[in-house]
Amino acid sequence: MMKLIPKLILLFIAMVAVGVLWQRTQLSALALSRIDPVPETRQLVEQERYAEAADYLGFFMEYPYVQSDPRAQALQQEIEAVRGSLGYQASKLAEGLLGGTSDETLGQATSVATDFFVIGDLRDLTKQGINWASGEETDEVVVALATIGVAASAAQLASGAATVGTVGAAAPSVAATTALKGGATILKAARKLGKLPPWLGKTLVKSAKSVKQTRSLDSVTELFGSVYTLAKTRGGMTLLSKTHDAASLKRMAAFAETFGQHSATLYRIGGDSVLQTARRTGELGQDAIKLAATYGQQGLRALDRMGAVTFVKVSARASKIAYKGDLIRLIARWLMQVPTWALYAIVGLGIAVWVPWRGLRRGARHWVVAREPSALGASIPRVLR
Repeated sequence: MMKLIPKLILLFIAMVAVGVLWQRTQLSALALSRIDPVPETRQLVEQERYAEAADYLGFFMEYPYVQSDPRAQALQQEIEAVRGSLGYQASKLAEGLLGGTSDETLGQATSVATDFFVIGDLRDLTKQGINWASGEETDEVVVALATIGVAASAAQLASGAATVGTVGAAAPSVAATTALKGGATILKAARKLGKLPPWLGKTLVKSAKSVKQTRSLDSVTELFGSVYTLAKTRGGMTLLSKTHDAASLKRMAAFAETFGQHSATLYRIGGDSVLQTARRTGELGQDAIKLAATYGQQGLRALDRMGAVTFVKVSARASKIAYKGDLIRLIARWLMQVPTWALYAIVGLGIAVWVPWRGLRRGARHWVVAREPSALGASIPRVLR
């Protein structure tokens, strides 16, 4: 009896190992834990980055596990109260009008308006000219952008006149020059906020020289088209700062076009992982990707492995289990940490302890096949008992 108990325990452990190997995918999803957005949102509020805080928390507020959290509700009300105050709105309006930089829609709209009417370009050129005259350092990137902006404004006026003259036939040219103006606007704002990537600054200086020499905007049309897509997206400047060449800028623009207002928050959560997953949006669906993002990068990787249908089902099951506490999740995490080779070893050991090794050895001793030479030289088998 005493020998039987350890064997039964080992058999039970082996059966658990079999279950883990069989249901490894489901266990990996059960081991996931959803992001609590409250701590990071509070950090953004402390830094007075209320627009980012609202976007970040707003993304998670679409899900019941955050909607029902009193801390999240109170924090959202606090953010809305600050953003709705006259003093806050006036300061953001001034940022956009005087500095051409703002993280709020109101300030950005003001900045865009001034730049579209050449006010912003002339303002920046004048400021840089004063710096040069007084012997202070000038920003060649801002000068380059203002130069391109003035050229785009001239092209915009010409396209507008052509549209009237051709009864709308030149409308695509107007759209192209509008994208150039919008792109120049966000690039200037990104430069002033320190969010313009170094590679793009160098490209803009070269492009401005080309525009000045050729008096054509063709060399920057595609680049500024991608930038304009980001300009229309909340948090677009943050996304812009994460690019490292023209190809990554194009991918980021496609990502922003797909996920719209949630793009910056999704990238904040998933980084480059979410860009990889986003390439399969047609297959996985936007809702599944956003759901996976609430579990962080591990959730996005799980979605890639399982596919949308399986992930959504397992996620729903995990959400129900979450109400019963964290015990099951902790067990799932512990089981997922056991290497696959160790699980197979446990299964093998569980089987081995039930093999009647003593009986097999006894049978081997009692039945021995011997071969003896005969007079004719042939071997004759003899069984010894």
